[in-house]
Amino acid sequence: MKLDILAIGAHPDDVELSCSGTLAKEISNGKKVGILDLTRGELGTRGTAEIRDEEARNAAEILGVSMRKNLEFSDGFFTNNTAHQLEVIKILRKYRPDVVLCNAIRDRHIDHGKGSQLVSDSCFLSGLKKIETICEGNSQREWRPKHVYHYIQWFDIEPDIVVDITGFMDKKIECIKAYKSQFYDIESKEPETPISSSNFFDSITYRARNLGRFINTEHAEGFTVERYPAVDSIFDLI
Repeated sequence: MKLDILAIGAHPDDVELSCSGTLAKEISNGKKVGILDLTRGELGTRGTAEIRDEEARNAAEILGVSMRKNLEFSDGFFTNNTAHQLEVIKILRKYRPDVVLCNAIRDRHIDHGKGSQLVSDSCFLSGLKKIETICEGNSQREWRPKHVYHYIQWFDIEPDIVVDITGFMDKKIECIKAYKSQFYDIESKEPETPISSSNFFDSITYRARNLGRFINTEHAEGFTVERYPAVDSIFDLI
């Protein structure tokens, strides 16, 4: 199965929090979208790895993605080295996405910046013919995504491009709510964390509304890019 978009996150819920509106919009346009989680989020204060596995499956079903896989790297301790790069390369070569969305270039959680650089480096290396990989018993051909975009997470990084997600905010919130163990729940007895407050959950919507304000739409998501964005015509910009 070839994917149009592969969204990659260091933890289950990274993708949903940051770019699920964009994914929902493209899925509605007939694009094939997949999600790759690097870790199971086993070091998270709330819940367990098993609970998050189930929540990730539920979120994927709500969003309607074509595939979701978890590489089960060590939460908090994975590194951007050859072994980890090769595992990401195998996924890139198997699903051959045109667009890769990945973690913020820098962020509060150390895994986000690490995951960002790991994926970026792997996307480049995946296009090198002399790097040999075998997946499911088959030799793989080289593949380099056309575009690598980094979504925005805890820090308010200034975006290079902003995507209108008007009409898809409800779907975004619905799939985020699948992670009930992680986010605001007045009945929860779990310890408080930076993302479990009602303020954080509300910020998902008001950030989308604020980005939408800048482009004269209702809701939007922002991304940074690794090279200049190009348009065929100046009139392609809305």
